[in-house]
Amino acid sequence: MGVDTPRPSSVASAPLYQVKAEFFKTLGHPVRIRVLELLSEREYAVAELLPEIGVEAAHLSQQLAVLRRANLVVSRREGSTVHYSLTSPQVAELLTVAREILGGVITGQAELLDSLRNPAGPTRS
Repeated sequence: MGVDTPRPSSVASAPLYQVKAEFFKTLGHPVRIRVLELLSEREYAVAELLPEIGVEAAHLSQQLAVLRRANLVVSRREGSTVHYSLTSPQVAELLTVAREILGGVITGQAELLDSLRNPAGPTRS
């Protein structure tokens, strides 16, 4: 197995925080996040994912394999076409929560930037 996913035997003996860290490492790639975002909407065939993701087929295949090993996506073959879907709707929920957290962080940073630009504070009428 790759560096991105823990071996099943190591998961059983590892502390939960370590397993969580490995899980988040798996999510730590832009292509994987984009694939999960798309699969949050519906099932996709690999041929449909390619133009949406904008990477070479071999690279997409590599990233899909990482997601499969982590049990975040599942594949099914229909003739010569391979379709992917999420293993759980909770993956989509996780992405939604991440978006909300980032929105709050960015809002906080914008407010901080504004206060740095206007050291006198907000003007009152």
